Amino acid sequence: MKKKNINQLKTGVLLSYITMGLNMLIQLIYTPIMIRFLGQSEYGLYTLVGSFISYLSLFSLGFTGAYLRFYSRFKIENNVWEIYKLNGLFLLMFLLMSVTSIVTGMILSFFPREILGSNLTRLELEKAQLLMRILVINIALTFPSSLFEAIVSACEQFLFQRLINMLAVVFNPLICLPLLFFGKGSVAVVTVTTLITVAKLLINIFYVIEKLETRFFISKINWKLLNEIAGFSFFIFLNMIIDQVNWSVDKFILGRVSGTGSVAIYGVGAQINSLYTAFSTAISSVYSPRVNRIAVIEKKEAGRRFTELFIRVGKLQYLVLGLIVTGFMFFGEFFITAIYLTQEYYEAYYVALLLIFPATIPLIQNLGIEIQRSVNKHKFRSLVYFVMAIANIGISIPLAKLYGPVGCAIGTAITLLTANGIIMNIYYQKRLDINVMEFWKNIFSESKGLVLPILLGIWMVLKKPYNSLTEYFICIVIYIIVYSISMWFVGMNEQDKILILENRIVKSIKRNNKEDEKI
Repeated sequence: MKKKNINQLKTGVLLSYITMGLNMLIQLIYTPIMIRFLGQSEYGLYTLVGSFISYLSLFSLGFTGAYLRFYSRFKIENNVWEIYKLNGLFLLMFLLMSVTSIVTGMILSFFPREILGSNLTRLELEKAQLLMRILVINIALTFPSSLFEAIVSACEQFLFQRLINMLAVVFNPLICLPLLFFGKGSVAVVTVTTLITVAKLLINIFYVIEKLETRFFISKINWKLLNEIAGFSFFIFLNMIIDQVNWSVDKFILGRVSGTGSVAIYGVGAQINSLYTAFSTAISSVYSPRVNRIAVIEKKEAGRRFTELFIRVGKLQYLVLGLIVTGFMFFGEFFITAIYLTQEYYEAYYVALLLIFPATIPLIQNLGIEIQRSVNKHKFRSLVYFVMAIANIGISIPLAKLYGPVGCAIGTAITLLTANGIIMNIYYQKRLDINVMEFWKNIFSESKGLVLPILLGIWMVLKKPYNSLTEYFICIVIYIIVYSISMWFVGMNEQDKILILENRIVKSIKRNNKEDEKI
């Protein structure tokens, strides 16, 4: 790998974390302000409509995840002409998806009561219809935009990609807040989101064509290649359906069972989970090209190479996520009920906990998703998650009636632990030749560093309430310091310290790619 690409990867990881940090900070400031301007009912409606419209993203049929695999094949063969034809084929497909989503979404927007339930008032239904139509346009634009973003990622231009994402994160609330202040409501929020999507699409088109000098050649459709892409993408598509069900259906169930108030409470907990999830992808997302190269070039050594990456990336993610999940456990309730929102949203704390704890397992192992796709063995995960989605619905409906938002979160937590904590780990070991036992051995060894900060956190919880915000934030700073010291001296081994101090992660990738060139 060239020095320029190494710098792209290093900067990409750094900017990913900066963007994630900014996004978390902005959302933690912006969301409570937005809720206060909109009110619980309209915020619940905004969340409910957004969850439903997100199902239209399924029209991508999993093709976005397939692009990198087929690009990598032609790139290794140095077949530029086939890459241009691949680009043209994917462009046609994504434009077709865009048109299909608009037509479908606009038709569905005429039936808000049938879709969202009878608990909504007439005014809520009218506003929901308008929100749906704007968000349909936004979803339609994301299809071609996702292709151009995939091309940028395939070319490993992480610096540009992360900068654009960072600007989108910053400008969205900066534009929305004045509009909310002047009473424009949720309609203005989704309109701004759509305009930012348009801007990102135009910028990505310009960068891909003018800077990367990538071309799109639309010729006679290669049905053999299309059939291969479709076969590969089907199980990615199935997995997308499952993800939509697991992370969106709870809001839909609550909307029909309890109304927009419960949806708003669940939405706050789910948003915290989304921010938590984003941190896990900051490192793993830049490894996708590398994983695909291993799958194509180093088939005989793939198991060993995948295991090394799986453990290395997982341990780094665990360092970050361990701080967040334990810190939220001790400080989250006060934050949500006294700082972020009000006591009215106390259930959101338990919703968030029930989501982020079981989600930690797949999050520290999310490089496994890229590994499965790179060797075309993602079918099993999709089938497992399909069963998990059905079970989630079956469990969550009665629990939602009994316990509201917390009940739905319990249903999701049970299925997440079963699928990810047990079944997928067995699959990684048996079928992908990843040494999962060694992975967990490393994770458990690192967990020794959690003992001291957890004891400190328990003591801080027992001495509540906090007398002031200053005391609260001082406690958080003390916890972070103790966590960092404990993980450094107790949790991490010498190799982990070297990886961080000498940036050996990037060096190891550079060394591996030099070996690729020899092959």
